[in-house]
Amino acid sequence: SVYKGSQAYSRIEKRVIQRSAAVRNSFILAVPLIADDLIGAVVLQRKGSKRHFDAYDQQILMTIAEQAVIGIRNLQLYEEQQKIVVGSIKSLVTLFDTRVPCVYTHSPYFSRLVCAIGQEMHLGEKQIQSLKFASLLHDAGKVDIPLEILTKSSKLTSKELSIIRGHPLKGAKILRHLEAIRPAIPIILYHHEKYDGTGYPSRLKKGQIPIGARIMSVADAFEAMVYGRPYRERMDIQEAIREIKAKSETQFDPVVVDAFLKAIKKLNLRKYLHYK
Repeated sequence: SVYKGSQAYSRIEKRVIQRSAAVRNSFILAVPLIADDLIGAVVLQRKGSKRHFDAYDQQILMTIAEQAVIGIRNLQLYEEQQKIVVGSIKSLVTLFDTRVPCVYTHSPYFSRLVCAIGQEMHLGEKQIQSLKFASLLHDAGKVDIPLEILTKSSKLTSKELSIIRGHPLKGAKILRHLEAIRPAIPIILYHHEKYDGTGYPSRLKKGQIPIGARIMSVADAFEAMVYGRPYRERMDIQEAIREIKAKSETQFDPVVVDAFLKAIKKLNLRKYLHYK
């Protein structure tokens, strides 16, 4: 195949590109790939065969070329759609971050950590994408929680705790109408569940909790420990890792913890330490 903008290596290829039309002789068959414009060409060369290319061969190759163009255009449209989705998500995150002081939001490395754990667990591309979207939006439900509750350093009242614990469900409700991120909704809804069934909002346990939510739970706890929260002093990274290990099989899925330990070794921990 020869694509527009690349070097044409033969006279036949140049003719196809210049004329935007098929070229055929006894041993070479070339057809253009045309969408709104010429985007390339497909060239077949027959060597050591007594059978020559004929009109039927040309028709077949042109049909294949048309299908290839449709596939290329669909891929381009998909990529454009993904850029729009990611842009919309980043806008939502920015909107949230303008309301909540950066001390109480996640670092830029949080999404990278979440996806790295998913990769260590050999999740598929779509699952990793859902993890990325969820990692950016999992706290969207906090958007209307009063700042005095979010930033309170003393013990929360039962009413305040109930408001905080309502944010996963509220976040899922806010985001459920966005079709493109629908696979991320269960991660957002259940990322505060615990492996032993003592979490919220539904007290799910073990395999009842979506794998993405189990991953998010570990990464979320790690960041809370490393950066601190209004209600918790920050720990050093090694202390936080020991805490994650200690809560394996109770708060956290042990398989996810193992993947976290592998992922954390590959990240630049110095950036984590010096972000805030």
